[in-house]
Amino acid sequence: MHLVINPQNPEVSVRLADEGFAPYVWCNDFSFEVRAYAQVDLHTRVDEWPLHRITPYRKCYGIDPDEFASYRGAPDSAVFMAYLDGQAVGHVVVSTNWNGFAHVDELAVIAGARRHGVARSLLDVVRFWSHKKKLPGIMLETQNNNIGACRLYERCGYQVGGVDHLRYRGIDPQTAEVAIFWYLLFEKQA
Repeated sequence: MHLVINPQNPEVSVRLADEGFAPYVWCNDFSFEVRAYAQVDLHTRVDEWPLHRITPYRKCYGIDPDEFASYRGAPDSAVFMAYLDGQAVGHVVVSTNWNGFAHVDELAVIAGARRHGVARSLLDVVRFWSHKKKLPGIMLETQNNNIGACRLYERCGYQVGGVDHLRYRGIDPQTAEVAIFWYLLFEKQA
């Protein structure tokens, strides 16, 4: 797909996913370039985390739209798609986790649409969805090789709630990839 974006004022809109979700996923590139692994420090900002530079490579998580088919129309979950100037460019899958938090199961923006406010718009919709359900906050996971996502979550008010150094060792015993769990806690309403 060739993406044409109005560089002066791209318009982002978000709505519930429809039958176009699967074709959109299968036809797009959600990969990103990994240039470093961050050493997570709970007491400093993301931009201050030490980086271990590596030979760059492309990282692509296998996104399977069928995995989330039951989320559409269910009371405790939703799939939203983002459109930039009318073209489908991103999505977020959210559900209510066992601990009562909204859980972002997946957030992805196609490579050509990044840095246009798409991910932030999707996170705003998750926040609205979570407030509407009177949940105490939102949780999500990313990895220390997705530093751009870490910066975004921090800018959106999320805080690191935990780090798991072993989560990906079953896939690759030598991996430097670390899971980072982010939380956005809502203030209790009186």
